[in-house]
Amino acid sequence: MTDGILGKAATMEIPIHGNGEAGQLPEDDGLEQDLQQVMVSGPNLNETSIVSGGYGGSGDGLIPTGSGRHPSHSATPTGPGDEVARGIAGEKFDIVKKWGINTYKCTKQLLSERFGRGSRTVDLELELQIELLRETKRKYESVLQLGRALTAHLYSLLQTQHALGDAFADLSQKSPELQEEFGYNAETQKLLCKNGETLLGAVNFFVSSINTLVTKTMEDTLMTVKQYEAARLEYDAYRTDLEELSLGPRDAGTRGRLESAQATFQAHRDKYEKLRGDVAIKLKFLEENKIKVMHKQLLLFHNAVSAYFAGNQKQLEQTLQQFNIKLRPPGAEKPSWLEEQ
Repeated sequence: MTDGILGKAATMEIPIHGNGEAGQLPEDDGLEQDLQQVMVSGPNLNETSIVSGGYGGSGDGLIPTGSGRHPSHSATPTGPGDEVARGIAGEKFDIVKKWGINTYKCTKQLLSERFGRGSRTVDLELELQIELLRETKRKYESVLQLGRALTAHLYSLLQTQHALGDAFADLSQKSPELQEEFGYNAETQKLLCKNGETLLGAVNFFVSSINTLVTKTMEDTLMTVKQYEAARLEYDAYRTDLEELSLGPRDAGTRGRLESAQATFQAHRDKYEKLRGDVAIKLKFLEENKIKVMHKQLLLFHNAVSAYFAGNQKQLEQTLQQFNIKLRPPGAEKPSWLEEQ
């Protein structure tokens, strides 16, 4: 039964040992977090498909709230609006019921995996790629944080150099005996400010690109990964349910339940396999995009920093031209990177 269920050779059913570990795969301790993830997407009660005619007849599926007494036959007759209201209420009840059953099965499967009483479907290659992505994202977030700190320090340095240059220029006018010395120091600070602004523009561009890569591109892929992981849990939950029914007695009652369980399982299997394919594709494109972006950004960062500390103003300006980076004109508002700090 298991071989027919698993479908593709890329996945395998891994038994969970008594210590709660699946083979050699790492298990975190975030059981509470995983349970919250199972419960997080509640039923959507804002959308219904009832437009007229009630729900399953006149009052079927309604739960009485009184003390068991039958409604009086002398009550005011209900109109079409009441029928629609009952239909909507009945449909919402069904939505909550289906959500509750699904949540129960997924929670049971999750606990079964964690406490060593069940099995889970594992695509070893894909899960290793997902873990590598999460680790890469953490490292890039660290680079992003350091890059933002560097832009803040550079901006502070520029403000200090600008103020120091103004002070030297003022003293040059008021100290005739040191006019020359104060003058060339003022010019030096002015040049350093100009080069610093150019470097700041390059570093700002570098930080902005890393930010886009981390918070948009990687995060988008990880959102699909979360959907895949939720689908995997549902798939295994309904697989386990189907296996348990298959091992039970066969009679007219269980035959219908088995057919229903088979159809539900197949739907979750299709969803799981689709999302598994989506994740594999996104991981592939993400890696290609990451290499392309970082090749450009690391070259920019190296050339700009090297030219700045070598005092090569011409090379600094050529670097910005090479990467189509435009500096804000003097007197413009503060750069956007300051707003991101």
